[in-house]
Amino acid sequence: MARASTLVKPESAQVLRATVLRREHVSPSMARVTAGGPELEHLAALGFDQWFRMFVPRPGQHEVRLPPDLGLRGYLRYSTMPAATRPLLRNYTFRAIRPGEIDIDLVVHPAADPTAFSAASWAQACEPGSPLGLLDEGIMFAPPPDHDAVLLVADESGLPAVAGVLASLPRDARGLALVEVPTPEDVQLLDAPDGVEVRWLHRDLTAHGPGAHDERAVPGRLALAAATSVTPPGGRPYAFVVGETGMTAAVRRHLMTAHALPRSHVAFCGYWKHGARPQR
Repeated sequence: MARASTLVKPESAQVLRATVLRREHVSPSMARVTAGGPELEHLAALGFDQWFRMFVPRPGQHEVRLPPDLGLRGYLRYSTMPAATRPLLRNYTFRAIRPGEIDIDLVVHPAADPTAFSAASWAQACEPGSPLGLLDEGIMFAPPPDHDAVLLVADESGLPAVAGVLASLPRDARGLALVEVPTPEDVQLLDAPDGVEVRWLHRDLTAHGPGAHDERAVPGRLALAAATSVTPPGGRPYAFVVGETGMTAAVRRHLMTAHALPRSHVAFCGYWKHGARPQR
């Protein structure tokens, strides 16, 4: 995961246990899993793009064997677990945190291999009572004091992060959010300050199917085109760019070269890479 940002870490680095309470589809491309449990009462809501490492059981596993943490010793313990008992580990953003309860939004791909196990396939198959584990990792959105506006750029994988940032911004904040989603039906109602314009970009996969060669069908291309064609808001904006790795790196490079934004004013994180073989 490519990343460049000042990290705000949580006070606790303890792996927490939870169970699935319910699941639903919030749009054609997004599933939501709500989880809860007594240990989540200790989870502090930091807002913005608060993210976490999620452990879920693989097919055939009825429990999740969790390391106490993901320090050097904890990660070594996790990585040396037998494949039959080692849970799947992936990174996600909290969509919402309530006392003892969380929402997790996961992108689902209708064209994905149905036989391949992933966090997305888990999200579509898990049932109430299914176990999971999570480790809070804090937030990456950390603008310098001298910024006067925000520029948010994301594809659908970064939508939960953008949603959290918009809801956490001061109500007098100003800026622009460019959010790419597969179809118009994937647009969500976001809690943005009045001074922050949210501009949705639709790939419309009904017109560009899985075999299409149109560049607009490649996730992140519309966000990249939009970000490189607009003038960043404000005189000294803070840019937060998340999603497909190639898109995030290209937007960062453009902002720093074409608009001379300093490194401290451009945070980016590549959540996934188009065309890469899925991790097992």
